[in-house]
Amino acid sequence: MRVPYTHESVQLTGRWDTTNPRAAVTTTTGAYIEFAFEGTTALACFDILTNAHPLVRLWIQVDGGAMTEAPIDSYLRVTAPTDGRHTVRIIYKGGTEHDRRWYTPLTGKVTFLGVQTAKPVAIEKDDRKIIEFVGDSITEGVLIDVDYHEGTTPADQMCYIDTINRVYQDDVCATYAWLTAEKLNLRPIIMGYGAVGTTRVGQGYVPVAQEAYPYNFHSSPVTRPQPDYIVINHGANDRSKPADQYLAGYEKLLDVILAMNPGAKVIALSAFCGAHHEELGAFIAKYNEKHAANVTFIDSTGWISPEPLHPLRDGHRAVAEKLVPILKDVLFF
Repeated sequence: MRVPYTHESVQLTGRWDTTNPRAAVTTTTGAYIEFAFEGTTALACFDILTNAHPLVRLWIQVDGGAMTEAPIDSYLRVTAPTDGRHTVRIIYKGGTEHDRRWYTPLTGKVTFLGVQTAKPVAIEKDDRKIIEFVGDSITEGVLIDVDYHEGTTPADQMCYIDTINRVYQDDVCATYAWLTAEKLNLRPIIMGYGAVGTTRVGQGYVPVAQEAYPYNFHSSPVTRPQPDYIVINHGANDRSKPADQYLAGYEKLLDVILAMNPGAKVIALSAFCGAHHEELGAFIAKYNEKHAANVTFIDSTGWISPEPLHPLRDGHRAVAEKLVPILKDVLFF
């Protein structure tokens, strides 16, 4: 039988547009689908009509085991080795940050239609506390892996090869954000778009951070559950702008986040490249005093090398190792 994403056997995590009961849509890496069934086979169904090539990549995981990477397709079949109850998780791993992820036609999205299986069963609800990470290409996992064409491509073709290989080079599940959520046993919601900052729009026509935050994408107000914790990491793409411009946009971003999430604990994490970190720390102190707020500032200066701007896997692990114990103290774990 075919069941929609609204069925009790299905659970969505992340920034999903659910206005259409027949199709849930996300444009943020790290958003994921979970579904449960009894038997040996299930078919996850997607709409890829407007998706661009190369297609976005997914992680597919069965019963909490190893994850397998695959491109999105109209149908993805999962076959379990034994009969019985099984749980599948499908994660939006990464894609090409230049794809349209804000305005229609959306070419870098995941549109989930539902599951076809003989016996869907109610999925165990994930009631863990939610942590949301708000950032840019670093937060979404851009260029974590850069070895797909090393030593094999003529210099004049590197730009083209990088474009078609980007879907293999990006991985949200290897980011500081995902790793931190895992180590703290929190349910992650990731909002990261390449090139976005508080002073500049991003790839795929995404608006500046403070204008984008309230939406899944254009004309789709966010409907995800309110997070318990929110970590902001913006500044890398604002490093060429004066600090006062960056902070003016940051203030608007904080205003929006606090208004939408009055019960959340908000953390301002400075850019890993060191941009405007002293100014941001001073600004957060003044903001708290002015608004009677309790935003926590964490200075990440020196945690990793500023080069490359997009940390590789070891860089993200190093950030998570620094961030986790600080958050444990700040969040009273």
